[in-house]
Parts: sequence; C-alpha cells; structure tokens
Amino acid sequence: MTLMKDIKVSKVVLNIGLGKNVDRLDSAMILAERLTECKPVKTLASRKAKTFKIGRGRVIGVKVTMRGPKSLDFLKKLFLAKGNTIKKSSFDREGNFNFGFEEYLEIPGVKYDPSIGIMGFNISVTLERSGFRIKRRKIQKRKIPMSHRISGDESIEFIKNKFGLEIV
Repeated sequence: MTLMKDIKVSKVVLNIGLGKNVDRLDSAMILAERLTECKPVKTLASRKAKTFKIGRGRVIGVKVTMRGPKSLDFLKKLFLAKGNTIKKSSFDREGNFNFGFEEYLEIPGVKYDPSIGIMGFNISVTLERSGFRIKRRKIQKRKIPMSHRISGDESIEFIKNKFGLEIV
C-alpha cells in the first residue's frame, strides 16, 4: 500500500446531547471534561424545531473534539469498555463510524458521581487519508476523487487491523 492510501484517525468527537434538559448542562460539561481531560464546548441548535420546542441558538448539548495520540488512547479505552466489538451498522459509506454508551459507568476506571447522575454519550470517529485537506482548505477547495475516498469495507479492515476489534 502506498503512503497516500494509508488510513488514519482524523478526529474523535464525544457528544452529550441534552435536548430539553438544559438544567443538566453543568453536569454534562463536568462529565465531558473528566472523561477526555479536554475543555468541552456547548453545541447550539442551528435551526428552530417546534416539535421538540427548541429555538435557534439554544444550547442542546456538549461536545469535545480530540485529535492526535490523545484521541487514540481515549478510543482504545472506549473499545475496551465495549468488549472490543462494534456493530457493522455503525459504519457509514464514507469510512466514519459511531457508537454510544447509555451510562458513563460502563467505562473502566470511572466511578459514579451523584452530582452528575446517570448520563450517556455518543462517540463519532472520522477516518481520513493523506490529501483530504483539499476539501477543507480556503483557497482552491476540491472534492476528494472517488479513487481516494475511504469505503465502509476499508474502514472496517483498518479498525480490525489497528485496534484488533471484532465486527458483528
């Protein structure tokens, strides 16, 4: 395999959705910071949703984006909590995958905190190859060619080889 075809983990995003429970914002911020040891950011609603009684610009969650070796260590800890298995349905066609936890207590080494209560979260992992910067740069943006994109099968193989996971 050539150097340009090597797949790597671009970023890992931890997301705690609050919905209507905005009063739990402080505990979600504390939980996100304890789990990742990074500063969390509030997520805002981008549009109005009358059915959920959410207005535009209202706080609906908390997220932390991690990159580099710190994200890989965090990801290994989360895979261990999942029993080193991930569902095949968690992968999309672009090579990214998501999984979640109903309670933060499932992670080894994390103890229950009564001030936080029981709270779940989602993890989104973005994979990329060298050269993917062309879709994010400001000058002369380009689309990633089909031959260079990451397929779902390629991402599954990468995760199996890199982290030793079992896909069910």
